[in-house]
Amino acid sequence: MTTLTMKFGGTSVGNAEAHTQAANIVLEQVPNWDHVVVVVSAMSGTTNALIKGAKTAANGDGQIYRGIVADLRVRHYRVVDALLTDANERAQLLATVDQYLDEFATFCRSVYVLGEVTPRAMDTISSLGERINARIMAAYLRQEGLKSQAIDATELIVTDDTFQKAAPLMEKTRKQVEKNLKPLLERGVTPVITGFMGATETGITTTLGRGGSDYSAAILGDALDSNEVWIWSDVDGVMSADPRIVPEARIIPVLSSSEVGELAYFGAKVLHPQTIRPVIEREIALWVKNTFNPTCPGTRIIREPENIPGTVKGITAIKGLSMVTVEGRGMIGVPGIAARTFAAVASQGASVLMISQASSEQSICLIIPTETVAAVIKALEEELTLELARRDIDRIWSLDDVVIITAVGAGMRGTPGVAARIFSALGESGINVIAIAQGSSECSISLVIDAGSAAEAIRTIHHHVILKNNVA
Repeated sequence: MTTLTMKFGGTSVGNAEAHTQAANIVLEQVPNWDHVVVVVSAMSGTTNALIKGAKTAANGDGQIYRGIVADLRVRHYRVVDALLTDANERAQLLATVDQYLDEFATFCRSVYVLGEVTPRAMDTISSLGERINARIMAAYLRQEGLKSQAIDATELIVTDDTFQKAAPLMEKTRKQVEKNLKPLLERGVTPVITGFMGATETGITTTLGRGGSDYSAAILGDALDSNEVWIWSDVDGVMSADPRIVPEARIIPVLSSSEVGELAYFGAKVLHPQTIRPVIEREIALWVKNTFNPTCPGTRIIREPENIPGTVKGITAIKGLSMVTVEGRGMIGVPGIAARTFAAVASQGASVLMISQASSEQSICLIIPTETVAAVIKALEEELTLELARRDIDRIWSLDDVVIITAVGAGMRGTPGVAARIFSALGESGINVIAIAQGSSECSISLVIDAGSAAEAIRTIHHHVILKNNVA
């Protein structure tokens, strides 16, 4: 038996036209497989709106959520009216939209009175968009002649109780899938499942965090022993660079999970590595495709990298950063300075995106989000007060408005000269590199440069290192 699991992101089901396109893809694939399973996100912007409504209500605003209810009602009504021709089906679906949006309003009223919104409540609130959209898609597929039924992932995906970032309990999930999903498939039904959400063993709604709908598809793909999982979005696949910065950016045909992880960490809008782990570990074929250009083959994600020597596959950047430097000749050979430095940074909850230290041990450079700089420097000065007084540490300072640019490709591992080509290209363009770092995996090189040079640096590296290597 062959099984295909497909996930459609928010832009892929964001309006009536997108719903129609996604449904046509489903209808085209159903004859090619024994079973097709569909996972859908909320309509684009819906989840953010629901979260905003709950948070503003918790902060004492009793009006914003009402406006959000009205706006979401209009958006969903418009889609239902455009898609469904049967008056009874349309009336039932509009009533369902009303039911879920009325639930949202009730939750927000309670949050407003209480003055707080708990993570558990936020999970219930933020998952309402998927519940609505799954029912819209299933109804439209039925209208187009396909046996289809919406099913909430709360009946399938069992998680722990870490609300807002729940982890799946796979053995229990497989049992629920066996009990509640496989009978539908055996009856020839194409299920449309809510992404992003699951439930604890006691049935309390949870959500899966960042990339939640992708994660849902991977979990279900694993539990169903799917042959393939296709992630549909609004891009042709994973690109070699942001096409808004590099117009000649190309699709990367094959990426390993480690390469995806590097790209995701350093700001590229690609699959989060955690969300695809279940299918990667099972070596289930995983593809990233474009709903609006379905004939494009897209990007295939594999477990082990294709090690083409010298290959740089993609380049990405993180903005809004600063470099905090702890420096002083008295640091040389003194045990514990680095540990205390990192402890002080951690005490402020600041995320360290990159570390660079000279072999002379005279300085430690940390790249952190700019908004955390003031608190981090204060914490460092307090922790290292004695060293500053003794002049073992000369100063603690920040360089603001910097960017991390990262070149990614497993083919860089063990290949001499890749970094030289990158630095040569930047040098020819007059772009100064402030700091560098290379992970032990050796599939990425990260450079810190002035934010004003970031776009030109990305274009330069892409042109001189990626395109001239004839890799996309």
